[in-house]
Amino acid sequence: MKKIVGKNIVTVFVILAVFLIVIPLPTWLLDLLFAVNIALSVYILLTTMYIKESLEFSIFPSLLLITTVFRLGLNISSTRSILMNKGYAGEIVKAFGTFVMGGNAVVGFIVFILITVVQMVVITKGAERVAEVTARFTLDAMPGKQMAIDADLNQGIIDDKEAKRRRDKVQRESDFFGAMDGAAKFVKGDATFSIVAAIVNLLGGAVMGLVFGGMDFSTVLSTYSIATVGDGLCSQIPSLLISISMGMIVTRAASEESLNSDVIGQFTSQPRVPFIAGLVMFVMGFIPGFPTLTLFVLGGALIALGVGLSRSMKTEEQEAEEQGAKEMAENQDAISEMEYYKDIDNVYKLLNVEPIEMEFGYSLIPLADESAGGTFIERVVIFRKQFAIDMGMVFPSIRMRDNQHINPNQYVIKIKGETVAEGEILMDHYLALDSGNVTREVDGIDTIEPAFNIPAKWISEENKLRAEIAGYTLIDPTSVMITHLSEVIKNHAHELLSRQDVKTMLDKLKETNPSIVEDIVPNVVPVAYLQKELCMLLKENVPIRDLQTILETLADNQHNMKDLDITNEYVRQALKRTITRRFSDGGQIRVITLDTETENKIVSSVKKSEQGSYLAMDPQSIQALIASLNAQIEKIKDVVPSPIVLTSPIVRIYFKKLVDQFIPNVTVLSFNEIDNTVQIQAVGNISI
Repeated sequence: MKKIVGKNIVTVFVILAVFLIVIPLPTWLLDLLFAVNIALSVYILLTTMYIKESLEFSIFPSLLLITTVFRLGLNISSTRSILMNKGYAGEIVKAFGTFVMGGNAVVGFIVFILITVVQMVVITKGAERVAEVTARFTLDAMPGKQMAIDADLNQGIIDDKEAKRRRDKVQRESDFFGAMDGAAKFVKGDATFSIVAAIVNLLGGAVMGLVFGGMDFSTVLSTYSIATVGDGLCSQIPSLLISISMGMIVTRAASEESLNSDVIGQFTSQPRVPFIAGLVMFVMGFIPGFPTLTLFVLGGALIALGVGLSRSMKTEEQEAEEQGAKEMAENQDAISEMEYYKDIDNVYKLLNVEPIEMEFGYSLIPLADESAGGTFIERVVIFRKQFAIDMGMVFPSIRMRDNQHINPNQYVIKIKGETVAEGEILMDHYLALDSGNVTREVDGIDTIEPAFNIPAKWISEENKLRAEIAGYTLIDPTSVMITHLSEVIKNHAHELLSRQDVKTMLDKLKETNPSIVEDIVPNVVPVAYLQKELCMLLKENVPIRDLQTILETLADNQHNMKDLDITNEYVRQALKRTITRRFSDGGQIRVITLDTETENKIVSSVKKSEQGSYLAMDPQSIQALIASLNAQIEKIKDVVPSPIVLTSPIVRIYFKKLVDQFIPNVTVLSFNEIDNTVQIQAVGNISI
């Protein structure tokens, strides 16, 4: 029974609130419901002050309607009681009217009118305008936010669950502020109705008292003015609290703390402010006619607050400096540098080469410092997981260090000790990319996106909303670096796969399928040979996760193992489902083909030697072939951003080696590497 009541309590409350309009209530019940109304309004106001973002109180638009209906029902019930009971509608109404009026009907009505005007003109109208603007901006920014989520998902920065959660949040924000835009009209209408109810109470009560009650005019005025003001305040005060709650929730920015914590923290962050304000109060105290003592007390309190805050901040700074000095002292080596390197083993340590390194300018250090709230390391961990799933390889740990010799906003990526990429980041800015739907230009600093070398702009925080509305895709500085790093690792994965990594992969496979590892490695396929094969696959962006199939294919073609290129082709054909999934889109694959004459020309130019086969084509034919390929890529670049060339199996390896010398990012596949479930669409043709 309790569960049934708990699940339907809101439904019962709404129905009872509607019935209040037509069912007469005793005065004791009116007192109870007025108290509930006030308590509920205070509860809602406090909730809006303690939430961190608006979506934490997403039921507010519906709650606004429910409380409005409840107040209207109470207002009508109290009006009925006033007219039928000679101006008596319960003790709460009487107490409100008597307290506010203080024996003067004119003062009471003026206070009531002022409260009503403040609610309608100042609070409700302002909150309504904020809700309207926020709803429009939130709706306009939805496409940009969705594109940013898709970009993070495609880069492996987030997984499907996180992407779904972010999309749901964007949709909920749009729905919430759209609902708030309309729900604001409820409070405005409620305030209007309270004025009408007050007029009805006063005029109707006067008629009832003079005509049917036999009262004299002064008694009627005293009785019904108290009831009118008391009833109006019983409705207007909860309505005012709800209006403040509405204004609070539509102006609430996302934060890590509640409103109370933010206000205290930000008001006490500048010690000079209360000190100067206290001096101003002291100066005002010397003006003739001003309350000197009051101003001096207030000024002294503000100055004392400023001094206390200043001392507190100095103490915190001293503690931080002492902690830093203590850590530095602990890290200093007692042995001098010369003494240290007298040990030859310490000199050998200088020869170690890290597989992957990142160096940061001092301005970018907070992005990688977890103690300062940086999320770069966390994002690297997420990318390592996604890369392992996609490519079947776990790349090594990344050595991160600061570098005082580079630009403060610069970072450098090194592979095996040598710089392979670098970029610059502007902190407190967003990288804006043209999504193709930009409606207008937004002021920013022109730059080049470091991962894909496309034009972009650095947009400041104050122009962020304008850029989103204009259609730009905005990327935060950490995402820019992680995207660049991910592309570098993808392009150099074949250099990072060591024999120790291959040994670890074999050990993992041995746990689930020991027979295939024991039979093939190292008797048929040595670890070094397997490493070269895997590196060749990674170099052409082919996943190596299916290690079992790779080993079985190498074992089946052991008679061709002298020519690594030939065995690589057999392995690729065995992985055709993986290759098809990797390069197809929506059940089809768009390719550029080679005409028959060009393929025959390549085959006739292949020469064999003891070390293997190689392509010996004359320079004029090579130049014509590359020119034709460039023309086809330029023609289809808007349709196929990542070009794929489809050739016959015998031609693929030679054509790929030739193209890599001139256009390294072209994918070359053979017919035997594409699964028959995929539709092949030729969008270009290469001919000499």
